Amino acid sequence: MRFTKTFIPTVKEVPADAEIPSHQLMIRAGLMRKVASGTYAYLPAGWRCLRKIMQIVREEMDRAGALEVTVPMVQPLELWQRTGRDVDYGETLGRFVDRHGRGNVLSPTAEEVMTYMAAGEINSYKQLPVNFYQINLKYRDEFRPRFGVLRSREFIMKDAYSFDADEAMLERSYRAMYNAYCRIFRRCGLAYVIVEAESGEMGGSGSHQFTVPCESGEDTIVYTEDNAHAWNIEKGPVDPLPKQGADGDISPLEEVHTPKAGTIEEVCGFLKAEPKELVKTLVHSMDGKVVLALVRGDHELNPEKLTQAVGGLHIEMADEAAVVKLTDAAVGFAGPVGMADKVAMLLVDPAVAAMAEAVTGANKTDYHLRHVVPGRDFPVEGGNVRVVDIRNAVEGDTYEGKRLLFRKGIEVGQVFKLGAKYSSKLGAKFLDSEGVERPCLMGCYGIGVNRILASAIENGHDENGMILPISIAPWEVVIVPAGATDDVRLTAERIHAELLSRGVEVLLDDRDVRGGVKFKDADLLGIPVRITVGQKSLAEGKVELRLRTDSESRAAELEEAVDEAVAMVSALKESLDVDSQ
Repeated sequence: MRFTKTFIPTVKEVPADAEIPSHQLMIRAGLMRKVASGTYAYLPAGWRCLRKIMQIVREEMDRAGALEVTVPMVQPLELWQRTGRDVDYGETLGRFVDRHGRGNVLSPTAEEVMTYMAAGEINSYKQLPVNFYQINLKYRDEFRPRFGVLRSREFIMKDAYSFDADEAMLERSYRAMYNAYCRIFRRCGLAYVIVEAESGEMGGSGSHQFTVPCESGEDTIVYTEDNAHAWNIEKGPVDPLPKQGADGDISPLEEVHTPKAGTIEEVCGFLKAEPKELVKTLVHSMDGKVVLALVRGDHELNPEKLTQAVGGLHIEMADEAAVVKLTDAAVGFAGPVGMADKVAMLLVDPAVAAMAEAVTGANKTDYHLRHVVPGRDFPVEGGNVRVVDIRNAVEGDTYEGKRLLFRKGIEVGQVFKLGAKYSSKLGAKFLDSEGVERPCLMGCYGIGVNRILASAIENGHDENGMILPISIAPWEVVIVPAGATDDVRLTAERIHAELLSRGVEVLLDDRDVRGGVKFKDADLLGIPVRITVGQKSLAEGKVELRLRTDSESRAAELEEAVDEAVAMVSALKESLDVDSQ
């Protein structure tokens, strides 16, 4: 490939709206261009990278026995209503009504339509197991798209769906995908960790998330100090805190006037208290019922843990009208005292149950209560009241006595055991060997193709540009003629032709620009191997070879340059060869 025959519009300036290195460099290196908030067009170099990633994904999915299909991005809303996920996804689900008045969605994932397809085709246990996958565009109406392709509205996803006859078969399908993911991410050159994860709106009984540790990541990895356990923040468990305070006299309940102090910060400022001395009473709605969740003032409620605590049902924060109706007070003044009999559930985080006393809302506008004692002034067990872990882990927490540590990361893939959640609702059933009708047990398996590229850049860059793994770089070798003489040009052309004949992906920078510009663009593009043909070195019968990861070039005899470059390419590929490790 010649630079003048492709389209690589590199730019010097850092885009004003690009917050993280991958976003900045993908724009600067001419990999993509922004079309609208959260949507991007991929230019030739960027599309080459993505095609390489997709090819690796295809090879490993095929190797694991999955079958490639494609299903529509535009799907009937009715399918999503049958599973209830039109409610679960809320405003994130892109919707439109067609000219016939039919509701449609822009697919953020494809459990519904894949299950619908399977329901029409699978009828016997002899057809199982089967695993369908696709690599396709997905759409989510993100409220705040940011970080380039890490949180975009439209993205490329590999999603797969297995259909199995029983739990043992599902476990085999799940393990096959788990292992395939390990091979995919190793071949893409990613340093990843695997953490236990919550299934979220996907539902099901188990999940693992593949995460690339990175300071720019939006996900938080929680792990024990001995590295024996790791989770994403939604799943991370914590040991219950010890009961605070000593037995003895505790002051009686006291109502305090706290005018216009409806937030944790305002109450702490007014009462000269610390957040850990307060209790947040969070009012939720679930199937028309009210659920109260209590967490300490310095802790954050974990929505995924809360969902699991209520049995996986859809639950969301109640609106202002519902809060006022329940408490007879403005938002910001809700409290647990006297509330247990008015709600369907009262869920108490263990850190709250361990408090000796606390400050809570008084269910009265502009008032709070001091010296609130859990177990004395509101129940912590019995009936509709439960103590259950519903908060995010924080610094200082432990699990099984081991200190919890935290790292940021980028989620690049996740695998789920779905069970019969979708098959039972959409009719994906089969007759077993005894002639008994059963729902298929399902798994689903997603990979963010764009995120793989962004993750590689986040952990592979310097002040000069990207440093890409050879398996996903736009080209393996770049040839930079640094000089205007015929000898330089013809030598570069000959090396280019010889490398092509040896099966190497090579870019010849044949532009009529200064050598310094070519060097900067070669580094910016992150191409792993660079061959420089300069007048001075050529006069000595040499050219210069350099790995993108090295700071210095080295001289190579002209006659040996192609062999040495091919050897460098082979060594880089072998380092990512999962079958040789």
